[in-house]
Order: sequence, then structure tokens, then C-alpha cells
Amino acid sequence: MYIYGKNPIREALSQAKHTVSRLFVSRRRGGRDIEEIVRLALSLGIGVKEVPDRVLKDLVGNQNHQGVVAEVEFVYEPLDNLFDYPAVLVLDHIQDPHNLGALARSAAAFGVKGIVIAQNRAVHVTPAVVKVSEGNIFKVDVSIVINLRRAIEEFKKRGFWVYGADMGGRSIWDVSFAERVLLLLGSEGKGISRLMRESCDEVVAIPMEPKVESLNVSVSGAILMYELYRRSRHG
Repeated sequence: MYIYGKNPIREALSQAKHTVSRLFVSRRRGGRDIEEIVRLALSLGIGVKEVPDRVLKDLVGNQNHQGVVAEVEFVYEPLDNLFDYPAVLVLDHIQDPHNLGALARSAAAFGVKGIVIAQNRAVHVTPAVVKVSEGNIFKVDVSIVINLRRAIEEFKKRGFWVYGADMGGRSIWDVSFAERVLLLLGSEGKGISRLMRESCDEVVAIPMEPKVESLNVSVSGAILMYELYRRSRHG
């Protein structure tokens, strides 16, 4: 896939497991940031090609490429590689790339190292996801599974407790989180499916003012991940 923007490409270059095969730079170049990205790419043995802006537009459409585009292979991780993390995010068929990108950025910020997404009826890592995450998706291990419920059971066998986010759940202020947390977030509009809810050890909610509609899933996820991060640091 072709990703765009200075920060996403810098992050992609800094993570060795994701293969950046080519870098395309505007002939107008412009800016110390671009020169640093070019030097980093060359130091890694990645080919750099100067092209007219119209070529960059052909690669990524009307997106704000900031004068640089990279061809990248995003590497998904086997589920087994996520079992050693203290906290993992499971997304129940989230379909909006902006939500996945925002969640990945929050996960990187708050120390959640793994994300599990479904193979079908769910967004995977796309250039838009990379851009919204500001490249932070490259700092998180992402695993794609055929069966989310079966994946959850594998985590539970290894001592994870599953916390599903839902407005009808118990306030997070009253919940003592386990040492190993699987945080389950539902899809846009529908929330957590019935089958996924049955896999939860606890359903939790974010306290809010009355008569306020539910938060966007990426906002809810950020708040819950921050709460886990805060407790891990301060008890």
C-alpha cells in the first residue's frame, strides 16, 4: 500500500518489521523533515525517487501527502505474539478507518501493545488508518483472526479477563481491573454483539453527565485505555 505524510512515513521507517520498499519524494522537496526522511531511507537501503507532484497524486489521490509517499507492506502478527502483553484491544467489527486509526494512536500512547480485529466485516490497516494514527499503528502489533470469540477464549486460557465496553455496564470507577486485560469495543452503531458480550467477564461503562448520547467508539476506547494506563502507573 502507499502511505503518505511525514510522520506516518517516519514511523514506518523506524519499525524494521514493516517493509518500506520505495520512497517517492516531490521534486520540490522542501523542508528539513523531508531531507531527514530521505537520509533515513537511504541509510536503510531503500530506493528514493524524486517525482513531480502529479505522480504523488496518482499514488494517493487528493490526500495531503506533504511531498512524500512510501510503498509499505504492513505486517500482521500471529495471535500468539499478543499473549504476553498485559493489555490487548479487541475490536468487534469496527468498520471506519478513522476509528481504527484513532484507537491505534491511543493504544500507542497508553501502552496497549496489541490489537485484534476480525478478518471479515471489519476495517483492516489502510493508508487512511495509517494517516489518522499518525503512523502509530506501526508501533502496535495487529492480529487478524477469523473468529473473534475463539480468539477471546484463547486469551482467557492464558489468564486474561475480558472487559466489554457498554453504556449499560458497571462504572469503571467501581471496577478493579485484573492484571491481564482484554478490552472489547463494539462496532459503530451496534456496539458489542450478543455473542461477544457472552464472552465478557465484566461489562464496563464510562460515567457521564445525564442526557448525553454515547461517545464515539474511538473516544470511549481512549478513555478506557487511559484509565488502565493511569492505574498501572499509580495503582
